[in-house]
Amino acid sequence: MNNIHIAIDGPAGAGKGTVAKELAEKLNLTYLDTGAMYRCVACAAKMAGVKSYDNDSLGKILDDIDITFADSGKKVFLNGEDVTEKIRTREVDDLVGGVSGNKFVRERLVAMQRKYAEGNNIVMEGRDIGTVVLKDSPYKFYLDASVDERAKRRYEQNIKNNIECTLEAVKADIIRRDERDMNREADPLTRTEDALYIDSSDLTVDEVCDVIIAHIGKIKRGEK
Repeated sequence: MNNIHIAIDGPAGAGKGTVAKELAEKLNLTYLDTGAMYRCVACAAKMAGVKSYDNDSLGKILDDIDITFADSGKKVFLNGEDVTEKIRTREVDDLVGGVSGNKFVRERLVAMQRKYAEGNNIVMEGRDIGTVVLKDSPYKFYLDASVDERAKRRYEQNIKNNIECTLEAVKADIIRRDERDMNREADPLTRTEDALYIDSSDLTVDEVCDVIIAHIGKIKRGEK
């Protein structure tokens, strides 16, 4: 597939990352996890001892930051260090909200994300891909699932990664993140009218990918 930019948005635990990775492999596209980029900024700020997430402090971090991906987007490197696991810790979870809600940071990272997309066939997932980063792409999808299903998925993922938690705490955290992401001032999570809504609550990853691929085919054929 040539000249294709696929935008996948949705709330925490909807399965965006898993679907995007699988879709990228099926279609031989570049995969970009934009959430990992915000986590890298939070991680860099933590390592630099930054306490206040103001524009000046974060600007210094962003001026020197180098975020790269390897292994089809599955590995994340921050200034040359593999931080794939480090950015998924509970501590970074608690810090990333202050970074992702900062308009200055979002503007800088959106520019980086658009640069990644230039000249690449790409599938990109996050919170503002269809609304901001790849707003001109015709291939937009909003992936959702029930709160209970999203909590269950995130809980199982945490247990697999040896992160101590309870299902109740995970559900409460997801509800809190939904509120934060949908109501933040800078680039809130919203579904655009031209994005195909997919409820993945009862669908497998392959089934979601099939829905996306079929819809892309319809668009390419000029079908509604």
